[in-house]
Amino acid sequence: MSRTITWRRKAAGLTAGVAVAALALTACSSGGGSDGGGETTGPVSQADIDEAMKTPTKLTFWTWVPDIEKEVKLFEDAYPAIDVEVVNVGQGADHYQKLRSALKAGEGAPDVAQVEFQHLSSFALGDNLLDLTPYMPADVGDDYVPWVWEQVKSTDGEKVWGVPQDSGPMGLLYREDLLSQHGIEVPTTWDAFAQAATDLHAKDPNLYLTNLPGNDMGQFTALLWQAGARPFGWDGKETVTIDLMSDEATQVAQYWGDLVAADAVSVDPDFTDAWYQGLANGKYASWVAAAWGPVFLQGTAANTSGLWRASTIPQWEDGANVSANWGGSSDAVLASTKNPIAASQLALWINHDKASTMTMATEQFLFPTTTEVLEDPQFADEKSEFYGGQEVNKLFAEVSSTVEPDFGWLPFMDYAYSAGEETVGKAIADKTDLVEAMQAWQDKLTTYAEQQGFTVAD
Repeated sequence: MSRTITWRRKAAGLTAGVAVAALALTACSSGGGSDGGGETTGPVSQADIDEAMKTPTKLTFWTWVPDIEKEVKLFEDAYPAIDVEVVNVGQGADHYQKLRSALKAGEGAPDVAQVEFQHLSSFALGDNLLDLTPYMPADVGDDYVPWVWEQVKSTDGEKVWGVPQDSGPMGLLYREDLLSQHGIEVPTTWDAFAQAATDLHAKDPNLYLTNLPGNDMGQFTALLWQAGARPFGWDGKETVTIDLMSDEATQVAQYWGDLVAADAVSVDPDFTDAWYQGLANGKYASWVAAAWGPVFLQGTAANTSGLWRASTIPQWEDGANVSANWGGSSDAVLASTKNPIAASQLALWINHDKASTMTMATEQFLFPTTTEVLEDPQFADEKSEFYGGQEVNKLFAEVSSTVEPDFGWLPFMDYAYSAGEETVGKAIADKTDLVEAMQAWQDKLTTYAEQQGFTVAD
């Protein structure tokens, strides 16, 4: 689990040079192979799939998920003719840089690769991903949480670029003992959260209600998502949308900027030793976290077992019930594969088969994307001693149904996150004006997009 979380932190630090490389990639065409190869214009027949899965084939799968060999073994047991080599080429920048280098060189790319939701568009831009639609049942998307399925589809909704593997719907993890000790109720709105943050720090200057890291644009983007902001978009061709100064985005920036300026929240970089210690020693009374957070926290702050609880994320409007997502990935098939049928079935099977997806959820602690696992008592009804016996999985499964689906990305999110750290992240760390920093982020992205040949929508 820790390796997966560590990667999520590193992902925000990719350089602009990587983004340029992504845009420069030329389209890769599929070659011939044991199951036909090449692009297909219609659904692949079940007979062709059956034949391909009985044909001796070797596949290479690049992924950073720890111990995913367990799920791959289940797949190989189901299809003995298929031999899968699992390769971890690194996490974050290492993974994507090596993948892009292999694609640009025209050799050495895997058949299947793990790709986060926000990075699918950058690979789709260069025609490097195989459209999986012809290789899957037409109704397979109905088996996934609707907003998750939207994350792996093309902008026009006609193509599927990956099979969802895990997600990160947002909630709130909090120290029940610390809030009770200081007479603070669990905030259900952001207004109440701000008041609680102010009151708590006034009562104990060594204690903060939460931490806002300047080095994590993934979390900050999720906060924008939850507020109704839609800062990024791409039409799948030449036009991008960059809207970081909408009323909703400005509201988020002003809200957190005020809390930071008042020293009502801390601004420690996350996924660092100091941040880990803050979770373990009671510096932070809550963490606005994703669904992968509960298990991660158990390993990071084991000495606080029994003191934490989970709740839904605070709302901008009293009585509302809206969440967002932070994290999550898919398995995509590279267009350069010589075995598109076998590769597509690997990506689908390990992220759709019940035994495989349940293993990922209960042994590797990847938060599920299929409704079948989310609703299964084996997953949902598990009581967590760390959270005082609370059924945390069930809570986040319910939260997942409240994520708004219409959130898009730019085809250069690696650069976008890096630019966000240089502007908004710096403003958080320096405790300067976040609204001005959002304008700087907007300007930086607009300039970059135009330099890369994109049209920025008005």
